[in-house]
Amino acid sequence: MDIRSLRYFIETARLSSFTQAAELLHVTQSTISKMVHQLEEELGTPLFVRDGRRLGLTDTGRVVYERGQEMLATMRTLAAEVRDIQAVRRGTLTVGIPPMINLLFTPVLKAFRERHPDIRLVLREVTGQDVERLVASGELEIGMTVLPAEPSLPVETLPVASYPMWALAAHGTFQRQRRTLKLAALKDLPLVMLTDDFALTRSLRRAFAQAGFEPVVAAQSGQWDWLVEMASAGIGVALLPEPFIDRLADEALHAVRIVEPDLPWQVAHVWSGRYLSHAARAWLDVRGEVLG
Repeated sequence: MDIRSLRYFIETARLSSFTQAAELLHVTQSTISKMVHQLEEELGTPLFVRDGRRLGLTDTGRVVYERGQEMLATMRTLAAEVRDIQAVRRGTLTVGIPPMINLLFTPVLKAFRERHPDIRLVLREVTGQDVERLVASGELEIGMTVLPAEPSLPVETLPVASYPMWALAAHGTFQRQRRTLKLAALKDLPLVMLTDDFALTRSLRRAFAQAGFEPVVAAQSGQWDWLVEMASAGIGVALLPEPFIDRLADEALHAVRIVEPDLPWQVAHVWSGRYLSHAARAWLDVRGEVLG
């Protein structure tokens, strides 16, 4: 059913006049008559009872008039909601955030909620590799991961921040005055690492392979703070990015920065490279302002 024909009919019925409806809608009377006639032909029944100058509604006409008003009201609401979404005044955004990355984005979340209070923000906490797969499949619009992303997936990335990697171990593992450690020095040391579904572990394993050795993994966990506890207990060396080192105040631990080569923890946004909603673009704008 053509919405314009419906609107012409409703205004004619409300005013009981083709002439007045034409004046209100700024069209000719013949246009009104033609559109109403087309609507009657489509429905297969008259909508008006024409008795000289008097214009009334048939039984069908009354139903179309009542339901038509509801339809036009829905269309007006739809148009208003679309305008609100385009103006970033409402909408829903689901962001995939890995557990290792979420600490960095608390200021972004705060700023986004303050600026866009009517956008419903849903946080999906899964690992970086899961975020990449969900984005590639279309289940997630946008999320975060650690570079490099899986090259076989059809996703685009936008670097957000880069931090050096540090090695944490119980005192006595490294020389007392040491502040840096070559990557190759980890070859014969037991490591405690995040599980293999973390993008950080994927990045570390690539670095080890490029350095020509297979790491000795003593234990793996999905919780970074447990890695710290294991390192403190002397079970192995934990590898964590600088923001986590800054949060620690453990005198039982010795932290050294990995060098030669440097191992950057590169946090990035990931999306499909296709359409980005207005809410997602607003998220990227706020992130850029807060994190640079």
